[in-house]
Amino acid sequence: MYPIMRMVKEMVKYRNAAPLPLTGTHVSEHRCWPSDIDLWMELNNGRTLTLFDLGRIPLARRIGLIETLRSNRWGMTMAGVSVRYRRRIRTFEKITMRSRAVYWDDKFVYLEQTMWKQNGECANQALYRAAITGSNGIVPPDTVMNALPVKAPRPLAPAWVMNWIEADATRPWPPEQD
Repeated sequence: MYPIMRMVKEMVKYRNAAPLPLTGTHVSEHRCWPSDIDLWMELNNGRTLTLFDLGRIPLARRIGLIETLRSNRWGMTMAGVSVRYRRRIRTFEKITMRSRAVYWDDKFVYLEQTMWKQNGECANQALYRAAITGSNGIVPPDTVMNALPVKAPRPLAPAWVMNWIEADATRPWPPEQD
């Protein structure tokens, strides 16, 4: 089940938070609840992706994207993700999530999200590819960035992000069938 109440809590908690620059980092704290765990008594890998929403949506609000989406009747969808799971997060463990936009090209916005344990270890990291959509399909990120209240030049893509973009472009779509 989607953590609607947790999302409401995050949106209320950060409703008066200072605006962020386009590549600013939204930092939030969360806890792994019993409803988040799998059979091995740790944060479920799929639930990790859902919990990343709890950082991504407030980030979007703080950079002015939510209001821009509403006023232009646009939507946002995730168009891909690459995740590294490196440390277990156990029931009731508290984590710090860091969410930020790292790059955009002519089709997608790339977002990095990480979860950090209280001992300073990074538990996992996700690189998302997000698309802004309108009635005619994908809205070019430069159009979106120009509509935001805060302006910033396109950042240089980190090498690891470009490597992922290039590698993913070689992946067949639709997938081959057996």
